[in-house]
Amino acid sequence: MNICMISKKVTAYSGYKANERPLYFTIDDQRLEVRDIICRWVEPEKDFFKVIADDNKVYTLSWNWKLDLWFIEKISDRGLARRDPH
Repeated sequence: MNICMISKKVTAYSGYKANERPLYFTIDDQRLEVRDIICRWVEPEKDFFKVIADDNKVYTLSWNWKLDLWFIEKISDRGLARRDPH
């Protein structure tokens, strides 16, 4: 499912840079834990993270560092996500 919405709450690890990787995020007041990061990539103004959450769905999250906002770009079932390059 392609979707783009702002996540109200994302807790991220900040090590050598801000929002280095997401740890938790919320959708409709449900808190989801990031279990695994499948891949990550950078585009102008955004860092992307394709993650598996504890509900076994795959989420593509992005952090727009210019706006300092997190977005949920895509949600898919775990089996289908492996075929998608991003």
